[in-house]
This record gives sequence, structure tokens and C-alpha cells, in this order.
Amino acid sequence: MNLHVINTGFFKLDGGAMFGVVPKSIWQKSNPADSTNLCTWAMRCLLVEDGNKLILIDNGMGDKQDAKFLSHYYLHGDDTLMKSIQQAGFSSSDITDMFLTHLHFDHCGGGIIKANEKFALAFPRATYWSNEEHWLWATQPNAREKASFLKENIVPINESGHLSMIEVKKPSPFPQMEIFYASGHTDKMMIPMVKYRDKTICFVTDLIPSVSHIPLPYVMGYDTRPLITMEEKERFLLQAAEGEYVLFFEHDPVHECCTLKNTEKGVRVDRTFPLSEL
Repeated sequence: MNLHVINTGFFKLDGGAMFGVVPKSIWQKSNPADSTNLCTWAMRCLLVEDGNKLILIDNGMGDKQDAKFLSHYYLHGDDTLMKSIQQAGFSSSDITDMFLTHLHFDHCGGGIIKANEKFALAFPRATYWSNEEHWLWATQPNAREKASFLKENIVPINESGHLSMIEVKKPSPFPQMEIFYASGHTDKMMIPMVKYRDKTICFVTDLIPSVSHIPLPYVMGYDTRPLITMEEKERFLLQAAEGEYVLFFEHDPVHECCTLKNTEKGVRVDRTFPLSEL
């Protein structure tokens, strides 16, 4: 098995929204905001090369949205989804499986492209994976999350015939991957835990967006059920520290990975490092 970091660019989100009840006087020390209170975040994906399978975990925001939409999020940087896949030595048609942790636009938008005024799969040979509970949540969205679930990112997957559902109460369809389900951020978000060499690599998506979000009270204002997020984080972090898991961050603007340690204040970062170090 080989793992490849797929960088799709950076975007900006409000610092207060990203850190919830944590005061700016604290979070700005690690994540400085600009003059409009926006902080920079990565959209970092993971490509798992395993035998005849090439599994992409999340795919960033994409670039098919109009200028008004993109102006709210300041998509920037030299990296793009397809450029990074090519740099890893592959093409879009090589992807066999598109694993979607959840269907917020910054996690699934790159999976659909717009060509000749029509929407199409960015990965035409891939199976796109979600789960029934989250799919229902996303296709019948609540008022709080509606702006994050864009029809043009979701409906074409189903119409293509390439959508498959992971059964929550059954083992993962991928032998090398277990799945931790979390419903505090959005219903039945999937956290893939990949067995790699002698390590477990956890793609922690929006349960723990960055190194700065590891302490339990650091919960995003975007979360639909923040108290449940705290319970899920505590359970996951204890499991991760005990199992010596490696956390892989989707949104941390600097750090790709970290390990954990138990302290008197709870689970904290042990060390940070790039995935290539493993």
C-alpha cells in the first residue's frame, strides 16, 4: 500500500465560526486572522493506493462554482485536485473509489465537474461512496446546513449510477479500512482509519479540523450538535492515544499529521510531521 497527499488548495473561513465558544484572544495565537476575521485553511485529501484499488478520500471544493460563491471563500494557492493527482502519477480515470466523508461542499465539490453547461463525474470510472443516513440528511437538508449541501455536488452522483452506500452497522467494504462514525458535525460523517504498515492513519475530516482543535472545548460553530461532537472527540481521542494512531488533518493549514499523548489536561499533541515521514 502507498499513501499520497492530495492538496487541492486553500480557502478562508471565519475564525469565530471555526472555534465556536473559544475566545479570539486564544485561538488567534495559533491561527491568526486577517482584517476581516478570516483564517486560512487547507483542503487536503488522501489517495490510498492498494493493489488494484485507488481510493481518493474527499476531493476539496472544486472550481465550478460562480465567482460570487468563490468570493465568499477566497479559494487560493497553486495546488488543485487534478494537478495533485497527476503529480502522484495518476489520472482522473485511474481513481476506482471516491470515498466521501460527508457532503459539505468543501469535501465533495471536486467530485463533480461542469462541462458544456452539464455536470459530470470528475472520476468517470469511480464508485462514489456515502451512507444512507448521511445521504438522506444531505438531500433533505435542515435550514442550518442547507447552504453547505449544494445540489450540483450531490444529485449528479446519484444520476450517474455510480453511487454506492456503505452500511453503517456492517464492516467497511474496504478490508484495509475501518470507519468511525460521528454525528456532531453532521449526521453520520465517516472517519476512515487506514491500516498502513504498522500504523493506523485516521483521516479526521471535520471531527478535528486541525491540530488546534484537539482540546475538547475547541468545537466549530458549524457543528449541528456541539455537545455530541465533544463526546465523540473524547471517545475518539482516547482510542487514538491508546492505539498510537496517526491523525491526518484535512484542514490544518500547516500540519499534515500528528500523534497524541495523554496529559493531566487530557489528550494533547505529541508531535506533528508530514505523512512522508512514515
